[in-house]
Amino acid sequence: MTEAGKHTAEAAKQPTEDGEQTGGGGERTWDERDDRARRFAAYRGSLRTLCGRPPETLAEQLSRLTADAPGVYDLDDWPDFYGNDDGIVGELERRTAQALGTAAAVFFPTGTMAQQVALRCWAGRTGNTTVAGHPLSHLEVHERDAYAVVSGLRMVHPTNAPRLPTAAEIYDLQEPFGTLALELPLRDAGYVLPSWEELESTVAAARELDAVVHFDGARLWETGPHFGRPLPEIAALADSVYVSFYKSLNGMAGAALAGTEEFVAEARAWRHRYGGQLFQQWPIALAALVGLDRELPRLPAYVAQAKVVARALREGLTEAGVPWFRVHPEEPHTHEFQVWLPHPPEVLNEAAIRQAEETRTTLFRKWHEPAPPGPPGVAMTEVTVTSPALEWTAEDIRTAVGDFVRRIAD
Repeated sequence: MTEAGKHTAEAAKQPTEDGEQTGGGGERTWDERDDRARRFAAYRGSLRTLCGRPPETLAEQLSRLTADAPGVYDLDDWPDFYGNDDGIVGELERRTAQALGTAAAVFFPTGTMAQQVALRCWAGRTGNTTVAGHPLSHLEVHERDAYAVVSGLRMVHPTNAPRLPTAAEIYDLQEPFGTLALELPLRDAGYVLPSWEELESTVAAARELDAVVHFDGARLWETGPHFGRPLPEIAALADSVYVSFYKSLNGMAGAALAGTEEFVAEARAWRHRYGGQLFQQWPIALAALVGLDRELPRLPAYVAQAKVVARALREGLTEAGVPWFRVHPEEPHTHEFQVWLPHPPEVLNEAAIRQAEETRTTLFRKWHEPAPPGPPGVAMTEVTVTSPALEWTAEDIRTAVGDFVRRIAD
């Protein structure tokens, strides 16, 4: 079994972006569907939301897209046809490349497909099928071993520590590798980032070993405040960059690979082979353009507010007398971070839903057991700070935390 194969069973239990957990087939029991409906009704009915955004119906999403779209693209243009360059998909690719400072970019329907294509391209170009990556990376935990099963690649781990690898760890690898894949930020370690100097050193080490560098930058959009650098300077460190249009930018779906003209041309060919050249993608492309135009400029404010939120959560949990908890990182590197509490997830989920139902305040979303399993009776949730959280003061958060903790004991 490959190293990545050890993660397959746990990957099926990982939460989706809204905190849901699915089994291998993604099917839910009636109890799970009823629970999901109750939670979504509670979140939707809240007047205040700290984590993420309230769920929307199809009609509401369509109305929002219709309202936002005229300012970002000419709606009198024709729909795209297999991603034609002179249509909306081509425009999205050009604006993505411009935002990242790269020569070109190519649209993909999913990030998993984009990642596999990038690694496959680099394996062919370097002649080396070994990828250096992290055991907590999206490639290992959330893609069902696609790099190994579909592309025949293998992965080695410079480190098992819950952080990005250092230059020394790259040099210490005992076998050659063709591509260094760095997830920025490393979500399952707590959305953590290295310092700018550490990142530069790690990239330089890979290059000295004749490897190329690929950024799994699904959330790269939100890293600028931490690094203190503009996006083009960050992306310039890598040979290829993957970005998502829905994780930070609140789009519907979709991703892009960015890099040189030559690399992007090859990626287009592999996109077709992997089944990613769809007939029409204009709703997804339109939502992505809205995200680039509206949401991308707001991310620094979200990152700054996340620091306020994390501090207030720590203060509120301390004031409420919680014997053990963890907010990780203590000062978030992006606008997302983890909260850990010493209770089973079902207890915390019930408290969160009741708080939303009875006070119309959504403090936390879905709690779950970490994977791989940690100590029994411990649960974790991910906090994502976006526009609704900007209205919260530190005192608002501390008060809501006290109310939440009282409901755990009820």
